[in-house]
Amino acid sequence: MSDLPATEPLLLLDAQHGVLTLTLNRGSQFNALSLEMMSALQTQLKTVANDASVQVVVIAGAGKAFCAGHDLKQMLGIAEPTESAGSAESAESPDQAALQARYQAMFAQCAQLMLQIQNLPQPVIARVHGVATAAGCQLVAMCDLAVASSNARFAVSGINVGLFCATPAVALSRNVSRKQALEMLLTGDFIDAPTALARGLVNRVVPLEELDAEIARLCLSIQAKPAAVIASGKQMFYRQGEMGIAAAYQLAAQSMACNMADPVAQEGVSAFVEKRQPSWRAV
Repeated sequence: MSDLPATEPLLLLDAQHGVLTLTLNRGSQFNALSLEMMSALQTQLKTVANDASVQVVVIAGAGKAFCAGHDLKQMLGIAEPTESAGSAESAESPDQAALQARYQAMFAQCAQLMLQIQNLPQPVIARVHGVATAAGCQLVAMCDLAVASSNARFAVSGINVGLFCATPAVALSRNVSRKQALEMLLTGDFIDAPTALARGLVNRVVPLEELDAEIARLCLSIQAKPAAVIASGKQMFYRQGEMGIAAAYQLAAQSMACNMADPVAQEGVSAFVEKRQPSWRAV
């Protein structure tokens, strides 16, 4: 259910100097996450995971907004009965269990997409401008880092149409405090970029005209570090966050021991002791 001509891709790709920018390209629909858009993202992320030339991934939105969440028109379309010529049943509402199953498949696909972002070896940065609502806010929260323009606004606004943003709540509650997350979920009210920064939903807020430059600086800082260490560190970070503290320390200790025994860390520590720049390419 695409609003774009067949020749216009749902996802724009721009690879420069180890940074791959994936731009949601449904600007006229505020980059709503249609099934097709989610599939396009999933396909590209699967490819990126095995591409050593990509060190950082940036997710952006075309037009006036980052992402307005799920495609509500498409969601309503899922509830429409299948056309069947001459069948009286075609005018009836779909069976509730069948309808629920179709929606469950859609939300499961969204969850898989979000987990792909977390499981990606490369850090993923959300480039946020305009609005990021519902699943769009979830997308921001699931990215490893987020840089927002000062005009960005965030909301989990499903409650305003009678739909509690349960799946966005998973990501939101892992970024901000419970009370702050619940206030957003129960009211559907927007928060501005400075508030999102104060609550921990985004890392940095800059004027819109400085957004790309700020992201470039962040990417360069990440790219200066060993990619393999970043990949393993990202994996460990998310795993320990779901554990009890004893298990988390056990995992972290094992991770650090493996890391320290690796030639990359040996070179880095030696370079620090010897007061020189590390030569990552030599190991």
